[in-house]
Amino acid sequence: MLHTDQRRIRLFAVLVAGCSVSAFGTYLNLVALSLFTWHLTGDASTTGAVMALRLASGFLSGQIVGRIPPARRTIMIGSDVAQACAMVVLALRPGLAVLCAVAVVMGAGNTFFTVALRTAIPDMVGPHQRTRANGHLVTGRSAGTVLGFASAGVLVPAAGYDVAFLVNAASFLVCAGTLAMLPLDTGGPVRPPTRAAPGGRTSLVRLLPSAVVGMLVVRGADALGSASHNVALPIHAPTPAFVSTFWTAWAVGTFSAHHVASRWAKRGGGSTGERAFAAGTCVMALAFVTAFTGLPTPGLVLVTFVAGLADGLTEIGYVSRLQALPDHLRARAFGLSASVEAGGFAVGMLVAAVALEVFAPLTVVGLFHGTALVTAGAFLLMSQTLRRT
Repeated sequence: MLHTDQRRIRLFAVLVAGCSVSAFGTYLNLVALSLFTWHLTGDASTTGAVMALRLASGFLSGQIVGRIPPARRTIMIGSDVAQACAMVVLALRPGLAVLCAVAVVMGAGNTFFTVALRTAIPDMVGPHQRTRANGHLVTGRSAGTVLGFASAGVLVPAAGYDVAFLVNAASFLVCAGTLAMLPLDTGGPVRPPTRAAPGGRTSLVRLLPSAVVGMLVVRGADALGSASHNVALPIHAPTPAFVSTFWTAWAVGTFSAHHVASRWAKRGGGSTGERAFAAGTCVMALAFVTAFTGLPTPGLVLVTFVAGLADGLTEIGYVSRLQALPDHLRARAFGLSASVEAGGFAVGMLVAAVALEVFAPLTVVGLFHGTALVTAGAFLLMSQTLRRT
């Protein structure tokens, strides 16, 4: 059994490498696509509308993907190929209509891929190795994020938008090829869902444990807070040095999360993991707010490192907890989670952008992350009360 688990983890590490390449392309694309939209239209509202279209597509896709039969490998490969084709079309035939269609494909493709991958991990590596596997994914995604953001500032000015889009397309194809070649089990047929009560269909929220529902609420509030600091960051300090320091220290923190998680999250989702998730969200919110208080560089590095560490730990704990659900609920729960996160981020970006016209960045970030802090704190108190009783 141990030998089988180790082999699964080694195979999964190869998949993580492919996913990291895809993450690199995705974050390169986020920068290139927003710059290209501005270059094409010269209008801030249109640029925001294209981003909103992408988020809306991700939100709606989350409602669909959880109900699709579990052909998870096919869903992941199809999502990568569809996104690669979309980027090739945009590189060859740039235009506003094509750009809007690409935004829809990218939003939906990312949601379909993420939900299918997270749902399949217990089958790929075994249920006892899922926390370790999630840690590898967080580490790989962090590397892809940093490299994608960093390369965008070099590649787009040097080679142009079409080359950046083609590089992004190639990164998706690398991930799809890795998935197609690896002999990883992505899951068989699911068990029949719980029978609905007479007169209607049982709501997913009623089927989920109350702790998982609470974690979903906290996750939505966290997405709201994350949107605020993403919008406020270039206004707070519009210098490349500050932004680079901010995201590099955050990425180093998320790198470290896997090593910390391997020590305390071995149970894979009991009440201790739920409380650690809530506490980590509180720490992350406080750290992000502190980063906007005008700290000197050493202080900024420290608090953004802590924010990244807490971000990585909560991601690992949250995903591992949802993966502990029965197979017939797991995909639907991840689909709902994708919608909650995309919806929270979209609302947060829209409201934060309006609020920043009136209030200072620290005030806006404090209010939004304060919402996440209060929500996570309430969930933490509720979890402790239920544990005592």
